[in-house]
Amino acid sequence: MREIVLDTETTGVEANGGDRVVEIGCVELVNHCPTGRTYHQYINPERAMSEGAFRVHGLSDAFLADKPIFAAIAQDFAEFIDGARLVIHNAAFDVGFLNMEFKRVGRGPIEPARVVDTLAMARRKHPGASNSLDALCSRYGIDNTRRTRHGALLDSEILAEVYIELIGGKQADLGLGVASVAGLGNGLAGVAERPQRLRPLAPRLDEAALAAHEAFVQTLKTPLWGNYIALPEKG
Repeated sequence: MREIVLDTETTGVEANGGDRVVEIGCVELVNHCPTGRTYHQYINPERAMSEGAFRVHGLSDAFLADKPIFAAIAQDFAEFIDGARLVIHNAAFDVGFLNMEFKRVGRGPIEPARVVDTLAMARRKHPGASNSLDALCSRYGIDNTRRTRHGALLDSEILAEVYIELIGGKQADLGLGVASVAGLGNGLAGVAERPQRLRPLAPRLDEAALAAHEAFVQTLKTPLWGNYIALPEKG
Protein backbone atom coordinates (compact mmCIF):
# COMPACT_ATOMS: atom_id res chain seq x y z
CA MET A 1 0.00 0.00 0.00
CA ARG A 2 1.41 3.37 -1.04
CA GLU A 3 0.76 6.42 1.13
CA ILE A 4 1.96 10.01 0.95
CA VAL A 5 2.35 11.96 4.18
CA LEU A 6 1.75 15.56 3.15
CA ASP A 7 1.93 19.07 4.56
CA THR A 8 1.61 22.57 3.14
CA GLU A 9 2.45 26.11 4.19
CA THR A 10 0.34 29.02 2.98
CA THR A 11 0.08 32.82 2.86
CA GLY A 12 -2.79 32.77 5.36
CA VAL A 13 -5.75 30.72 6.50
CA GLU A 14 -8.43 31.60 3.93
CA ALA A 15 -8.25 29.36 0.88
CA ASN A 16 -11.54 30.80 -0.37
CA GLY A 17 -10.36 34.33 0.39
CA GLY A 18 -7.37 34.35 -1.93
CA ASP A 19 -4.63 32.88 0.25
CA ARG A 20 -2.24 30.58 -1.59
CA VAL A 21 0.06 27.60 -1.06
CA VAL A 22 3.75 28.55 -0.70
CA GLU A 23 5.33 25.21 0.22
CA ILE A 24 4.52 21.52 -0.23
CA GLY A 25 6.33 18.67 1.48
CA CYS A 26 5.65 14.96 0.99
CA VAL A 27 7.10 11.71 2.33
CA GLU A 28 6.34 8.39 0.64
CA LEU A 29 5.41 5.30 2.66
CA VAL A 30 4.92 1.79 1.31
CA ASN A 31 3.25 -0.60 3.73
CA HIS A 32 3.75 2.05 6.43
CA CYS A 33 7.54 2.17 5.91
CA PRO A 34 9.38 5.26 4.55
CA THR A 35 10.90 4.56 1.14
CA GLY A 36 13.25 7.54 1.12
CA ARG A 37 11.32 9.22 -1.70
CA THR A 38 10.17 12.75 -0.95
CA TYR A 39 8.68 15.71 -2.76
CA HIS A 40 9.48 19.26 -1.69
CA GLN A 41 8.68 22.52 -3.44
CA TYR A 42 8.58 26.21 -2.57
CA ILE A 43 6.01 28.15 -4.60
CA ASN A 44 5.62 31.79 -5.59
CA PRO A 45 2.07 32.59 -4.41
CA GLU A 46 1.71 35.65 -6.66
CA ARG A 47 0.48 37.65 -3.69
CA ALA A 48 1.86 39.11 -0.46
CA MET A 49 2.50 37.02 2.63
CA SER A 50 0.38 37.77 5.68
CA GLU A 51 2.25 38.76 8.84
CA GLY A 52 0.67 35.92 10.82
CA ALA A 53 1.71 33.28 8.29
CA PHE A 54 5.25 34.66 8.14
CA ARG A 55 5.56 34.31 11.91
CA VAL A 56 4.57 30.64 11.58
CA HIS A 57 6.89 29.51 8.76
CA GLY A 58 9.30 32.39 8.09
CA LEU A 59 8.88 32.33 4.29
CA SER A 60 9.16 35.91 3.07
CA ASP A 61 7.96 37.54 -0.14
CA ALA A 62 11.59 38.12 -1.12
CA PHE A 63 12.51 34.44 -0.61
CA LEU A 64 9.54 33.22 -2.68
CA ALA A 65 9.89 35.80 -5.47
CA ASP A 66 12.03 33.58 -7.75
CA LYS A 67 10.23 30.32 -7.02
CA PRO A 68 7.92 28.68 -9.62
CA ILE A 69 4.20 29.39 -9.53
CA PHE A 70 1.82 26.52 -8.78
CA ALA A 71 0.84 26.08 -12.44
CA ALA A 72 4.47 25.25 -13.23
CA ILE A 73 4.74 22.47 -10.64
CA ALA A 74 1.18 21.12 -10.69
CA GLN A 75 1.97 18.23 -13.07
CA ASP A 76 4.99 16.97 -11.12
CA PHE A 77 3.15 17.23 -7.82
CA ALA A 78 0.05 15.47 -9.17
CA GLU A 79 2.20 12.64 -10.54
CA PHE A 80 3.98 12.19 -7.20
CA ILE A 81 0.74 11.77 -5.25
CA ASP A 82 -1.12 9.88 -7.99
CA GLY A 83 -2.75 6.67 -6.78
CA ALA A 84 -1.62 7.08 -3.17
CA ARG A 85 -3.59 7.55 0.01
CA LEU A 86 -2.82 10.96 1.51
CA VAL A 87 -2.00 11.23 5.21
CA ILE A 88 -2.47 14.80 6.49
CA HIS A 89 -2.78 16.45 9.91
CA ASN A 90 -5.91 18.63 9.94
CA ALA A 91 -6.58 17.50 6.39
CA ALA A 92 -9.46 19.88 5.68
CA PHE A 93 -7.05 22.81 5.76
CA ASP A 94 -4.40 21.42 3.40
CA VAL A 95 -6.85 19.71 1.04
CA GLY A 96 -8.92 22.87 0.83
CA PHE A 97 -5.88 24.86 -0.29
CA LEU A 98 -4.61 22.21 -2.70
CA ASN A 99 -8.03 21.79 -4.31
CA MET A 100 -8.26 25.54 -4.81
CA GLU A 101 -4.84 25.50 -6.47
CA PHE A 102 -5.83 22.55 -8.67
CA LYS A 103 -9.03 24.34 -9.62
CA ARG A 104 -7.07 27.38 -10.77
CA VAL A 105 -5.07 25.26 -13.21
CA GLY A 106 -8.05 23.24 -14.43
CA ARG A 107 -7.39 20.01 -12.52
CA GLY A 108 -9.86 17.91 -10.57
CA PRO A 109 -9.92 17.96 -6.77
CA ILE A 110 -8.43 15.51 -4.30
CA GLU A 111 -11.23 13.11 -3.40
CA PRO A 112 -12.05 12.82 0.33
CA ALA A 113 -11.91 9.01 0.14
CA ARG A 114 -8.16 9.26 -0.53
CA VAL A 115 -7.43 11.22 2.63
CA VAL A 116 -6.52 10.06 6.14
CA ASP A 117 -6.76 12.85 8.73
CA THR A 118 -4.30 12.16 11.54
CA LEU A 119 -5.85 14.91 13.67
CA ALA A 120 -9.19 13.07 13.61
CA MET A 121 -7.37 9.80 14.38
CA ALA A 122 -5.58 11.39 17.34
CA ARG A 123 -8.80 12.89 18.71
CA ARG A 124 -10.45 9.47 18.65
CA LYS A 125 -7.47 7.84 20.31
CA HIS A 126 -6.78 10.62 22.85
CA PRO A 127 -10.10 12.37 23.49
CA GLY A 128 -9.86 15.55 25.52
CA ALA A 129 -6.06 15.80 25.12
CA SER A 130 -4.04 18.22 23.02
CA ASN A 131 -3.47 16.63 19.61
CA SER A 132 -1.27 19.17 17.89
CA LEU A 133 1.76 17.75 16.09
CA ASP A 134 4.06 18.93 18.89
CA ALA A 135 1.81 17.40 21.56
CA LEU A 136 1.75 14.06 19.73
CA CYS A 137 5.53 14.10 19.40
CA SER A 138 5.79 14.61 23.14
CA ARG A 139 3.29 11.82 23.82
CA TYR A 140 5.06 9.31 21.60
CA GLY A 141 8.65 10.31 22.37
CA ILE A 142 9.36 11.58 18.85
CA ASP A 143 12.22 14.08 18.49
CA ASN A 144 10.91 17.36 17.10
CA THR A 145 13.71 19.64 18.30
CA ARG A 146 14.46 20.65 14.70
CA ARG A 147 10.96 22.11 14.45
CA THR A 148 11.73 25.66 15.51
CA ARG A 149 9.34 26.85 12.78
CA HIS A 150 6.80 25.11 10.59
CA GLY A 151 8.25 23.63 7.40
CA ALA A 152 6.29 21.41 5.04
CA LEU A 153 8.90 18.69 4.45
CA LEU A 154 10.12 18.54 8.05
CA ASP A 155 6.54 18.44 9.34
CA SER A 156 5.76 15.62 6.91
CA GLU A 157 8.75 13.63 8.13
CA ILE A 158 7.65 14.10 11.74
CA LEU A 159 4.02 13.35 10.91
CA ALA A 160 5.07 10.08 9.26
CA GLU A 161 6.51 8.95 12.61
CA VAL A 162 3.39 10.11 14.46
CA TYR A 163 1.14 8.31 11.99
CA ILE A 164 2.94 5.00 12.53
CA GLU A 165 2.41 5.39 16.27
CA LEU A 166 -1.27 6.24 15.79
CA ILE A 167 -1.88 3.04 13.85
CA GLY A 168 -0.16 0.90 16.45
CA GLY A 169 3.57 1.49 16.30
CA LYS A 170 6.38 0.15 14.15
CA GLN A 171 5.40 -3.48 14.77
CA ALA A 172 1.66 -3.02 14.21
CA ASP A 173 1.49 -5.95 11.76
CA LEU A 174 4.32 -8.04 13.29
CA GLY A 175 5.95 -7.93 9.86
CA LEU A 176 3.45 -10.46 8.50
CA GLY A 177 2.39 -10.24 4.89
CA VAL A 178 -1.19 -10.12 3.67
CA ALA A 179 -1.26 -13.83 2.86
CA SER A 180 0.10 -14.71 6.28
CA VAL A 181 -2.57 -12.90 8.24
CA ALA A 182 -5.54 -13.66 6.02
CA GLY A 183 -6.80 -16.48 8.24
CA LEU A 184 -5.80 -15.15 11.66
CA GLY A 185 -8.21 -15.66 14.50
CA ASN A 186 -6.95 -15.92 18.06
CA GLY A 187 -3.16 -16.26 18.26
CA LEU A 188 -1.27 -17.36 15.17
CA ALA A 189 -3.22 -20.48 14.35
CA GLY A 190 -4.33 -19.09 11.01
CA VAL A 191 -0.90 -18.25 9.62
CA ALA A 192 -0.57 -19.80 6.19
CA GLU A 193 2.05 -22.52 5.76
CA ARG A 194 5.12 -21.72 3.71
CA PRO A 195 4.69 -23.26 0.26
CA GLN A 196 7.01 -26.22 -0.39
CA ARG A 197 9.00 -26.84 -3.55
CA LEU A 198 7.59 -29.57 -5.77
CA ARG A 199 11.14 -30.71 -6.54
CA PRO A 200 14.04 -30.23 -4.07
CA LEU A 201 17.01 -28.20 -5.25
CA ALA A 202 20.08 -30.17 -6.23
CA PRO A 203 22.91 -30.02 -3.64
CA ARG A 204 25.48 -27.33 -4.41
CA LEU A 205 28.42 -29.08 -2.67
CA ASP A 206 30.31 -31.76 -4.60
CA GLU A 207 32.46 -34.53 -3.10
CA ALA A 208 35.64 -32.46 -3.35
CA ALA A 209 34.11 -29.56 -1.41
CA LEU A 210 32.81 -31.91 1.31
CA ALA A 211 36.23 -33.57 1.62
CA ALA A 212 37.94 -30.17 1.87
CA HIS A 213 35.55 -29.10 4.62
CA GLU A 214 36.14 -32.32 6.58
CA ALA A 215 39.91 -31.88 6.29
CA PHE A 216 39.59 -28.31 7.62
CA VAL A 217 37.46 -29.44 10.59
CA GLN A 218 40.12 -31.99 11.50
CA THR A 219 42.65 -29.17 11.91
CA LEU A 220 40.57 -27.47 14.65
CA LYS A 221 41.76 -28.27 18.16
CA THR A 222 38.82 -27.24 20.39
CA PRO A 223 35.91 -25.92 18.33
CA LEU A 224 33.15 -24.26 20.37
CA TRP A 225 30.45 -26.59 19.12
CA GLY A 226 32.30 -29.44 20.78
CA ASN A 227 30.74 -28.26 24.04
CA TYR A 228 27.30 -29.11 22.69
CA ILE A 229 27.68 -32.08 20.35
CA ALA A 230 29.89 -35.14 20.34
CA LEU A 231 32.74 -34.81 17.86
CA PRO A 232 34.16 -37.78 15.95
CA GLU A 233 37.65 -38.70 17.07
CA LYS A 234 40.43 -37.60 14.77
CA GLY A 235 42.18 -40.31 12.83
